[in-house]
Amino acid sequence: MSTIPSVTLNNGVRIPQLGFGVWQVPDAEAATAVRTAIEAGYRSIDTAAIYENEAGTGQAIAAAGVPREELFITTKLWNSGTRDWSGQQGQDAVLRAFDESLAKLGLDYLDLYLIHWPRPMHGSFLNIWKAFEKLSAEGRVKAVGVSNFGPRQLDALRQESSVVPVLNQVELHPHFPQLELRAYHAEHGIATEAWSPLGQGKDLLTEPALVRIAEKHGRTVAQVVLRWHLQSGVIAIPKSVTPSRIKENIDVTGFELDADDLTAIAGVATGKRLGPDPQEFDWN
Repeated sequence: MSTIPSVTLNNGVRIPQLGFGVWQVPDAEAATAVRTAIEAGYRSIDTAAIYENEAGTGQAIAAAGVPREELFITTKLWNSGTRDWSGQQGQDAVLRAFDESLAKLGLDYLDLYLIHWPRPMHGSFLNIWKAFEKLSAEGRVKAVGVSNFGPRQLDALRQESSVVPVLNQVELHPHFPQLELRAYHAEHGIATEAWSPLGQGKDLLTEPALVRIAEKHGRTVAQVVLRWHLQSGVIAIPKSVTPSRIKENIDVTGFELDADDLTAIAGVATGKRLGPDPQEFDWN
C-alpha cells in the first residue's frame, strides 16, 4: 500500500498529495486505467465532465473493492459559453450538471468539485460559486474549489463569499513553477494542485539537470519531478494508461531531494505554459 502523505484543506478535509488524473483517457480505457491505479495504491482520482470519462471512472471505482470513504474523487464543472449561467437559471444549471456527473460516476457524493475554468471575460464564476456553496452546505460534496483561477478571480470569490476555495488546480511543473500564484495560495489558505505535473513529457523529462538528479538517486526523471511536487507542498495528479508507469509514478516516497537537487530543479524554469492562458481561455 502507498504511503503517500496527505494535505489538510482549509475546511479540514484531507486529500492525498499524489492522485491519478484521467485527462485525455477515453471512457473505454478509463475503467482499466483507474482500476490499475487504485490497485497500485492511488486513493485520489481526478476527472472532469469535459473529459467524457466519468462513466468509465465510476465503473473502476465500483469494481475496485475499496471502501468509498477511503477514496477521494474529484470532478469539474464545464461552464460552457453556450449556457446562460446568470441568476437562478445559471445556478440551477450548475446543480443539474453536478447531478449528471454524480450519476455517471455512480456515487452518492463527491469529495471535491471544481469550476474548471474561470472564463473571466464573462464574470459568471461568481454566480456559479453560489451553487457550489449550496452543494457544500447540503453535504453533497465535501469540498469545493476552482481550477485555472488567478489572484483577481480568487480575490473576487473571497470578497463575495464566506466559502474560500479549498484549492486551485493549475498548470504547474518545473518549467512553469507558478511561484507567485503559490505564494498567493499560501497567504490565503488555498492549496495548490498541479495538472500536467510532468509537463506532459514535452522536453521536461529529458532536461539534463533532471536526468543527472534521477541518476544520482537511482530513479526515473518522472519520479524526481513528482518528488519535487511533494516536497514543494503541491498536490499532483499525474496521468498514464501504462500500468508500469502508473505504478512507477506512485513510488516516490523512498527517497528525498536535497538542497542541491532543489536548486538545480529551480534552474530549469522557463516560465512558459503548455496549456492556454486562463485569463484568455474561452472555449465553449
